Amino acid sequence: MNPTLKNILAVVAGLVAGGIINTLIIGVSGKIIPPPEGADVTTVEGIKASIHLFEPKHFLMPFLAHALNAFLGAFVTAKIAANRHLLLAMIIGIISLLGGIAAVVMIPAPLWFNITDLTLAYLPMAFLGGKLATMNQ
Repeated sequence: MNPTLKNILAVVAGLVAGGIINTLIIGVSGKIIPPPEGADVTTVEGIKASIHLFEPKHFLMPFLAHALNAFLGAFVTAKIAANRHLLLAMIIGIISLLGGIAAVVMIPAPLWFNITDLTLAYLPMAFLGGKLATMNQ
């Protein structure tokens, strides 16, 4: 297969894998750590109206979803890529980070969470996923 095409497919596969894990974690998060009593987490407006009810524990699953999104996406991309494995893994991290920035703009959260999420969940986890995928290659 043409290396450029294989690299493009690797990035697409990484984005899909990361998106799936993110969706799964967010989907089960309310069963693991229930939202605060009276909070509507089904809409952005509901979250905005009830964000004052959230405790630090309620931000654990979103952070995990974002971190594993970047990690798994980068890992899959680096494993599939024809070359430039770590660079392509970091592209996944950058795309994920852009999604995280969009979420910060749309969904209110405490400043401490936004800083932690944007600095630790995306680029570092993509780097770790890319490095782990390329070990012994």
